[in-house]
Amino acid sequence: MSGRARAAVLLAAMVATAAVLVPSARATPSARDGHAAQAAPKAPRTAVLDGGRLRQTRARLDRDPRLRRTLGDLTARADGWLDQGPWTVVDKPRPAPGGDVHEYLSQAPYWWPTTTPTAGNPWGCPYVQRDGQRNPAVDSGTDRQDAEKVFDSTYDLSLAWYYTGRRAYAEKAGQILRTWFLDPATRMNPDLDHAQFIPCRYDGRATGIIDFSQSYTSVLDAQAILAAGAPGWSAKDRTAMSKWNTGFLDWLKSSAFGKEEGSAANNHGTFYDMQLAALAYATGDTALAGRTVLDARARRIDPQIAADGGQPQELARTRSWHYSAFDLVAYTRLAAIGRHVGVDLWSYRGPAGQSLAEAVDYLLPAATGAAAWSHPELEFHRYAATDVVHAAADAGDAAAQAAVAKLEAPPGKDLWALRPAAEQLDSMAG
Repeated sequence: MSGRARAAVLLAAMVATAAVLVPSARATPSARDGHAAQAAPKAPRTAVLDGGRLRQTRARLDRDPRLRRTLGDLTARADGWLDQGPWTVVDKPRPAPGGDVHEYLSQAPYWWPTTTPTAGNPWGCPYVQRDGQRNPAVDSGTDRQDAEKVFDSTYDLSLAWYYTGRRAYAEKAGQILRTWFLDPATRMNPDLDHAQFIPCRYDGRATGIIDFSQSYTSVLDAQAILAAGAPGWSAKDRTAMSKWNTGFLDWLKSSAFGKEEGSAANNHGTFYDMQLAALAYATGDTALAGRTVLDARARRIDPQIAADGGQPQELARTRSWHYSAFDLVAYTRLAAIGRHVGVDLWSYRGPAGQSLAEAVDYLLPAATGAAAWSHPELEFHRYAATDVVHAAADAGDAAAQAAVAKLEAPPGKDLWALRPAAEQLDSMAG
C-alpha cells in the first residue's frame, strides 16, 4: 500500500471514530448558545396550557420557520428577565397592617385621596373611587408590581427553557419562585388578607384576590413545566410549592374574602372560579376542578353573558372593552382547565343561547378593526382581544378562525403558537 493510500485509510478511520464519539449539532445544542445536553422534556401536567400540545410544538421547531421566529420573540422576553429579580414581599418600605413582613400588600387602584397629605393625614384621606382611573401612587410601596413580575418572568422563562433546553432560563425561574414563595426569610404567606387595601378605610378587600387570580395560573403552569425535567427545580422544590398552593387553595375556599369574591357576579367571580379550578387541578383535586368548571355554566355564563354575546356587567364599566376582553381571559382559561377534567365549556349553550363563542364573536368587529367599539372606553387597545379570539378559533368557532389573520399583535408580540392560553394583553399598570 502506498503512503498516500495509507494516509487515506487513516483519515477515514479518524472521521469514523469522530462520528461515533461526537454527537451531532442537532442532537446536542452548543455550549456557545448556553444549552446543556439533556433528554427532551416530557409533556408537562399544566393546568391551563395543554402539555401534550407544548411537546408537539417543541418537536416541530426544527422544521417550522414561523415557530422559530416566534421562539425568537419568546427568548427575547426571557433574556430580559435573566438580570432582573428575584423579588420578595419582605422588601417593601412598610409591612402590611399587622406588621407581618411576609404578608402580601397592594392598594386599590381606582381610589384617590381627596386632600393633600400632611403630617397628621399622611394618606390624604378620605379616599374616593374613580372607576377606570388608576392612581399612580398604588405602584409604589406595595407588592403588586413585583408580584406581576414574578408571574410574567417565571412563565416566560419556563417556556423558553422548555423549547430551547437552555439551563439559565430554568435556573432563573427556579430562583424567582423559591425567593417569592419558599425561602423562609423571603417567602410570601399563602393568603391575600391585605390585597387592595384602601387607606383609612380597609386593611384589605375581597376584590384584591384579582391581583393573583388574573395571572397566578401562569405560575402554576410554569411550575408544571419546570417539573417536566428542568435543571435546578428539585423534588424538594416541587413538594414545597405544592404545599404553598394547597395552603392558598384552602384560604380561597374557607376565608371570608374568598367566599365574598366567589359570590361576585362579574369578572371577579369568573376569575375566582378559574383560579380555584386551576389550583385544585394543580394540587390533585380533579373532582373540585371539574365541579367548578361545570358549575360555571349556570353560575357564570347564564347570568353574565347576554344572548347577543355582550357582557352587561363589563359593558357598564368606563373601560368596557378592556373588561369585556378581560373577563373572557378568565372564561377561556377556565374552558382550558375543563379539557383536562372532561368538561367542554365551549359547547355549552345557555337557555337564551348564551355561550363563550357568542361572547368572543361580539368583540370581533372591533378586534379586527372592521368597526369602532360602541361602548364607553377610556383607553381602547384593539390587541386586548387577540388572545381570546385565538382561543375561540382553536375551539372551532368559524367566525374567530376567519378573524385571526386580521388581529393586531400586542406590544410583546403574538406568542399564541408557543403558549396557547389567553393572557391579559393590555396592562392596567400603565
